[in-house]
Amino acid sequence: MTQLLWLEPGSTDFPPTYLALTDPNGLLAVGGDLSPNQLLAAYQRGIFPWFDETQPILWWSPSPRLVLKPSELHVSKSMRKLFRKAPFTVTTDTAFEQVIAACAEPRDGQDGTWITEEMQEAYIRLHQLGFAHSIEVWDEKRLVGGLYGVALGRVFFGESMFSRASNASKYGFITLIEALQKLEFGLIDCQVHTDHLSSLGAKEVDRQTFEKYLISYIERGTVKDADHPNNKSLKARWPSGLLSD
Repeated sequence: MTQLLWLEPGSTDFPPTYLALTDPNGLLAVGGDLSPNQLLAAYQRGIFPWFDETQPILWWSPSPRLVLKPSELHVSKSMRKLFRKAPFTVTTDTAFEQVIAACAEPRDGQDGTWITEEMQEAYIRLHQLGFAHSIEVWDEKRLVGGLYGVALGRVFFGESMFSRASNASKYGFITLIEALQKLEFGLIDCQVHTDHLSSLGAKEVDRQTFEKYLISYIERGTVKDADHPNNKSLKARWPSGLLSD
């Protein structure tokens, strides 16, 4: 920890990402807060917070980075068959607080969660400001899956997903990717490798390549007015309302 920069609350002055540790992979800074300004400044640079209730706020920029280009989405035969049956309805931004609370529930074999109450409150605030978004998957009126993340420019930074029915989260994620492709999004940040995401076409890139993508797809606007609801320098176009039925 002594090698890491301690951030002041509200600071947007993150250290260069090449200073991130290799063990643990990508740990860059400690401290600060989860204010809208600090979060948006981090995401613009490819940095995200990840910590548990026993730790201070930890900021990460791992390399390699798992990313998915919407144009390279791979949908398996089994998922195409499921889409033809259309067992679910998918919406966006209709139940953000329910989605993030569901994502925060401990997984099998886990005692706790990294989506602390502090994290939930911070992303709910980003949602209220139009930067964080949720995808909801419904079986009639029952919420059976979903995901949430942050959208800046033409990049969606995925944070977490949950599923209460077989393939529900994947169904919602594929629906979202297809919608973002129509809006000409260039990149979805999946953070770290999972077989689930790789099966959809996600690939690992090094930190330098990832940051070049961010420069290409996000307008480098100021974050000093991030908590102003009319801020347009970073806000993404977003598919609102019903995505599929």
